[in-house]
Amino acid sequence: MLLSTAASAQNCDSPRNDFDGLYCLSKVYQEADNDLGRRYNDLMGYLNSHQKAILKRGELAWIQDRNERCSRYLEDSFLVDMQCGTSTTTNRVNFINERLRECRAGSCRTSRLGE
Repeated sequence: MLLSTAASAQNCDSPRNDFDGLYCLSKVYQEADNDLGRRYNDLMGYLNSHQKAILKRGELAWIQDRNERCSRYLEDSFLVDMQCGTSTTTNRVNFINERLRECRAGSCRTSRLGE
C-alpha cells in the first residue's frame, strides 16, 4: 500500500526527500511561533500601556533581526533557514517566559522589555 505524500511527510524521523524534511521543519517552526504568540499575549496582559509599547518595539526589532539572520534573497529565490528560524524563535519564547515570570512575581522590569 502506498502512503500519500502528506502521510509520508508525517514521518519526520526519516523524511523521504528534502520537501518532506522541509515540511517537518516547518511544522516545528510553526509550533514555536504559535507558542511565542501565546506567551507574548500572556505577557501583554501584565503590562501598562507604556510597557506594552516598549515590548512591541523590542518585538519588532527582534523580528527584523530574525529575518536578517535566517532568510535572504538569492537571484529570483527567497531562502529561509528553518532551523535558524526555529532556534531564534525558541530563544525569544524563553526571553518572553523570563519576563512573564518576573511579572507574575510582581516585579515587571520595564528596562528588560525592549530587549
